Amino acid sequence: MTWNDQFLKLFRRCIEAYRSGNSDYDSYYTEDDITFLQSIGYKPRELFDFIEDLGDAGEPTESTALLVAAVRRDYFHVVQKGTLSQHEITSSELPSKTDEYDGITYLKRIISKAEHKLRGELDPNIMYGCGGDRRFLRENGNIHPADFLRHVWAADGDIQQIADFVKSQAT
Repeated sequence: MTWNDQFLKLFRRCIEAYRSGNSDYDSYYTEDDITFLQSIGYKPRELFDFIEDLGDAGEPTESTALLVAAVRRDYFHVVQKGTLSQHEITSSELPSKTDEYDGITYLKRIISKAEHKLRGELDPNIMYGCGGDRRFLRENGNIHPADFLRHVWAADGDIQQIADFVKSQAT
């Protein structure tokens, strides 16, 4: 089975458990599931965040979860050479929701979250693609979360390049 089919199978099993009233995400995963998630650079809570938001808010969709996982997986294999980062960023280390860059509120925060998502460094209590992120991306040209991740990766720390991309989408 390809990794994406395995991801979708796991995602569907987890959303079914969540919709049945089970919110204990630790109970969702077998040892093989944990090994699989590690092989794509994912943590169990990362997948659950997408499950929980889909179950409660109707978004992001399973295809969005898959596309975001694909970017993380690619970064994990290409840049990190399959080695997990030992660093985690906490909520207090993120830029505030009101911080601006080039007149764009929230941009610094979502860039920081995206950079740490790419590296697998988000604290389990931080979700890339949360409601605030989705609102920002929707209001700035309806940018897909996976596309934003890829642009952050390509910009390699050049915040102006990302700001220019966001502005080009918002027009």
